[in-house]
Amino acid sequence: MSHDLLTRRKLLKGLGAAALCSPFISQQAWAVDHRPLFIDGLSFLPKDINDVKASKLSAFIADISDIEAIKQADGTTNYKRSYNACIKSIKAAKAIVDANPDVYLQGQSGLDISRAFDSKRTAVFFQIQGADCVENDSSQTNWQQLEEFKQQGLRVLQLTHHYGNRFAGGALDNNGKTGLNLPLTPAGHELIEALNHRHMLIDVSHSSPKTALDTAKASKSPIVQSHGAARSIVNHARCSPDEVIRAIADTGGVFGIFMMSFWLTNRPVPTINDYIKQIDHVVRIAGVDSVAIANDYPLRGQENLLKLNNDNAEGVKEYLDWWHSLRAKNVLGFDVEPKHVVIPELNTIERMSRIDDALKKARFKSSDRDRIMGGNWQRVLNQVLI
Repeated sequence: MSHDLLTRRKLLKGLGAAALCSPFISQQAWAVDHRPLFIDGLSFLPKDINDVKASKLSAFIADISDIEAIKQADGTTNYKRSYNACIKSIKAAKAIVDANPDVYLQGQSGLDISRAFDSKRTAVFFQIQGADCVENDSSQTNWQQLEEFKQQGLRVLQLTHHYGNRFAGGALDNNGKTGLNLPLTPAGHELIEALNHRHMLIDVSHSSPKTALDTAKASKSPIVQSHGAARSIVNHARCSPDEVIRAIADTGGVFGIFMMSFWLTNRPVPTINDYIKQIDHVVRIAGVDSVAIANDYPLRGQENLLKLNNDNAEGVKEYLDWWHSLRAKNVLGFDVEPKHVVIPELNTIERMSRIDDALKKARFKSSDRDRIMGGNWQRVLNQVLI
């Protein structure tokens, strides 16, 4: 680690540690209220509003985007978050949140986590999985579309989804051999500056390793990977090398471990222990302040697997056509046939409590569990969303 990065990391972590005392929710407040601080790094607004309370979440980041299916030249399909689709979807999401003020508090700043906690509501922070939605703003000083999204409540922007765009390289970009490791583009550097200026959180999930490293270096604020897994455990293009995890931590950011089990373990039967191993790996290489919980499924769980009573052998079939199309392109990791989709113990609306219990059984101390289950997300959202 360079001296500049070390200094930067200590400064950002120091600010976060100081802020955890006040005005953030303190551990004393949690103890008095008997409610844990649970924050999910990526899910979706549920169809059933009762799921929000049942999840016991203090806050979550919600992907509110909509997509257009775009056929690639090689026959595979990419799902583009276009401006037209996403401006409609964010307005629709805002209407849902506004219609349920007893359940939701729309997150504008990080302090809304405390406000939601105090009022026994759930703070929801809007996210879009792909900067494709910012279609016409490059090299403009006003960034009109980005401003419009922010006015509607967008607080987290993911640079790309699987494949690259004019801002960034994607995790699944490929040159027919091992994959392309495309950098952050000049337009991407401009976007990073625009997001920093607007105090919006930058998400490098689905990015190429080079784009993630470039973004960590370019951003003046903490960045995150809202949902992902470690490549050291599963050698796959969608999983992140250790150097990326460390670089995110060096910005003061967090790395969220998600629920997609085929990227958590290659073992034929996934268990909650495989999830804990992912957390433990990130802690060992980047520190306990760098890891958090994510989902990438609905709050209740992966819906098709729930209908199948978590029968992974049957449920994985819906992914195989897509998986095989990328195997044909020789994208890293797709040569290994997936055997499962979910960890059955975690494909439930009670996952946060179960993860917390599993961390306790794995001898994570109480203060570390508090950080992993929500404190790390709270710190970053407070630092960036001001």
